[in-house]
Amino acid sequence: MTEAEGLPYRPCVGVMLLDTKARVFVGRRADRPDAPEGAGHWWQMPQGGLDVGEDPEAAARRELAEETGVHTARFLARTRDWLLYDLPSHLIGVAWEGRYRGQKQLWFAARFEGNESEIDLGPREGHEVEFDAWRWVEAEELPGLVVPFKRAVYARVVEEFAPLLPKSVKG
Repeated sequence: MTEAEGLPYRPCVGVMLLDTKARVFVGRRADRPDAPEGAGHWWQMPQGGLDVGEDPEAAARRELAEETGVHTARFLARTRDWLLYDLPSHLIGVAWEGRYRGQKQLWFAARFEGNESEIDLGPREGHEVEFDAWRWVEAEELPGLVVPFKRAVYARVVEEFAPLLPKSVKG
């Protein structure tokens, strides 16, 4: 068994894509046995790895386009700091070929300014399909939709981007 303490966090970016009603885009993870999340149909916001030397906002735009087909988005905000999560013990040494203990993520909020016909989950050259379905949800639903070990990060994202969300989320 691999010890988590000796492994680094995988640098990652994520996008909270908001529609005109401030609802959030979520995609249902395509169920793959080798997925870092493990088996199950979890919903999540677009996210992915940050390449060495890559600008985080450029990476977020790239991931958004790769996973959803969306290019028509205005970026509004970024989390103040990296948000960390650890993989559960049964995925340490398995997910991401055993190289990471979890992820450190920078999250961006963006407003979708296109037409929903722009959203395309289909395969793109050099990128596996991440989602097999999508929908818009209220921000307060996010932590309950994602795989359990990412819930605290999703709650922090909602908290940090609360000024962009309806008053019911702000508390």
